[in-house]
Amino acid sequence: MIALIVALIALGWRGRLRRQSGIGAPPATPSDLGPVLYEAEGQYVATTTAGDWLDRVAVHGMGIRSNAVATVHPEGVLLARAGAPDIFIPRDDLDSVRLEGGMAGKFVEKDGLVVLTWRLTDKRVDTGFRTRHAAHKPQLLAAAAALTPDTTPPQDSTGRESQ
Repeated sequence: MIALIVALIALGWRGRLRRQSGIGAPPATPSDLGPVLYEAEGQYVATTTAGDWLDRVAVHGMGIRSNAVATVHPEGVLLARAGAPDIFIPRDDLDSVRLEGGMAGKFVEKDGLVVLTWRLTDKRVDTGFRTRHAAHKPQLLAAAAALTPDTTPPQDSTGRESQ
């Protein structure tokens, strides 16, 4: 019974990879990102289709949850992941930053995840990151939000301005 369940999960994951084969790879990390504006340790949660917190992007290793360090630079946000490929979100592709309570199998306290909405080739996606220390969350949110074209203050999931 357990082997059957594992086989079905693997079959489903392969099907997801096949369906998402047209999604381009994340941009390569530039050789010069500029100075680190903010850095936070934590966990890369997932990348999903924007607005659909259950539709995990599996291609290019983006479906692998891992420990990571998020660094904000003038050129964009780098998620340096342990045991998985790094993800670089260029400043020009970053649309918005907000707080959420969960996504794709990881649910935490209200507004426990920093979610970056960005353009991955022609697809809008949401990438979730949970800071290791709660005190780092608003600082990461503010640093990443400062890179977005929208100059309104970052908000939590209820639409209130974040602290």
